[in-house]
Amino acid sequence: MKFKSGDLVFPGDFLAVSEQFLPGVGVFDDNGFIKSATPGNVIINHENKEISVVSKSTGPVLLEINDLVYGQVLDIRGQRALIDIQSKKDCNRSFALPYKAAIHVSQVKKGYLDRLSDAMRIGDIMVAKVIKVTGNNVDLSIIDSDLGIVKAMCTKCRNYLKQTEGNKLYCKNCDRKEIRKVASDYLDY
Repeated sequence: MKFKSGDLVFPGDFLAVSEQFLPGVGVFDDNGFIKSATPGNVIINHENKEISVVSKSTGPVLLEINDLVYGQVLDIRGQRALIDIQSKKDCNRSFALPYKAAIHVSQVKKGYLDRLSDAMRIGDIMVAKVIKVTGNNVDLSIIDSDLGIVKAMCTKCRNYLKQTEGNKLYCKNCDRKEIRKVASDYLDY
């Protein structure tokens, strides 16, 4: 290992292999190679066998497990939806990396969900929780009751939908009713 505690590293620098250390804050596991995700100083915890990179600047935002994010549904294929993460909730700084995320059908609601299109549609805006981060690949969950779709458009006329009750939405333009996995703070305009 060529780096020691206190050394300055930059994004993408190889720090260790996953057999040596567990990835901590500011690093990611890239197929067994632990690399820096941010510029900063290396911190090695030999007791816990963990390596981290701590930045002293208020640089770009990195995602971590349990962060809440806003994203837009880009595509739905089979049991997975592709999400473009727009921003971290309650944060006004930009990301260090462009994040794309996926939501598996098992992370949408408790119990059985036949089709993802019963919970979300392409173009919907959602608030979701980060459950896994590997480099710039992210897995999300909207199982919790406060998470889900915060803004949806009618699949027929593309006007914004109003929430009527629970997961039921209504388009007053074309008199269409649709269902989504709606967040507790759905935005009615």
